[in-house]
Amino acid sequence: MMETASDSMINGNCSSVSTRNKIPTDCCDEKIFNAKTPEASSLRNSAMLEEFMSTEVEESGFDRLPDHLLIEVFVRLPTSDWAAASCVQKRCADLFRGESLWQVALSKRWPSVDRKKRWPGPIGRGSSKRRYTALYISKNILSFSGLDGDTDELPGHVFLFLKEQLELSVTPLSYGLLHGTIIDQFLACGKARDTAHELASKVWLAVINSLEENEHTFHLLMRITKEWEMSISLQVFLPYPYYESHAVQWRLFERLFTDFRDCLTQMDYYDVLTCAKYKFELIPPTWLGY
Repeated sequence: MMETASDSMINGNCSSVSTRNKIPTDCCDEKIFNAKTPEASSLRNSAMLEEFMSTEVEESGFDRLPDHLLIEVFVRLPTSDWAAASCVQKRCADLFRGESLWQVALSKRWPSVDRKKRWPGPIGRGSSKRRYTALYISKNILSFSGLDGDTDELPGHVFLFLKEQLELSVTPLSYGLLHGTIIDQFLACGKARDTAHELASKVWLAVINSLEENEHTFHLLMRITKEWEMSISLQVFLPYPYYESHAVQWRLFERLFTDFRDCLTQMDYYDVLTCAKYKFELIPPTWLGY
């Protein structure tokens, strides 16, 4: 899965920070450390957090602080500092792995989420951490808000569902089944057909862009193009809003002809090119030439 801000809190590398009254070792310029910028502020927060929790354990009584007070401290830190906070001690990492911290973070960051009713359909909400991650994705990656102006949680959950399905080590579901499931989920939650099609396209584009450049992704994209090629040969055309988005198809072919060009055999190249020419009237010159 794409590493979001919440994932990096547990999975990210723990950056070393300095002790009291010292500039962090990875900051070679005191002016940078003291500057009034978001990066400098994050650096200072990390340094102060490390100083509070590690160098003055006995004096500060950190070990005697109850979990609920530590959680209140953590959720008030900028999200960008949570990865550093989770790496300070094992106890901190355990708090970020548990549910309590994420429940508090949800109620403070998105206070209206507890009033939202559960929606129908195959894609559920899951744990508090998953809900926080989904809301973060909806707001910062998909940039989608509901009719009431609040961040819509559902698109983030659809993103997580699709990405997890595509990154399975075993053969994932077909493109058609996944796309149909996403459309059905949006329609079941009361989205209009145009909105469902637009949201599904945004989610597919974001997931395709987030896939790592590796062998699994190459075979996955090739399998989807072959599925499209089969639909063309059998003249299978899905009704709106279930048919493929033009933007999604373009981006998938673009990744194959750019990021994975060296992985294509000559036969694969001409098969994919033939399919692309059927889909689009004009082909970019950068896609041509094996």
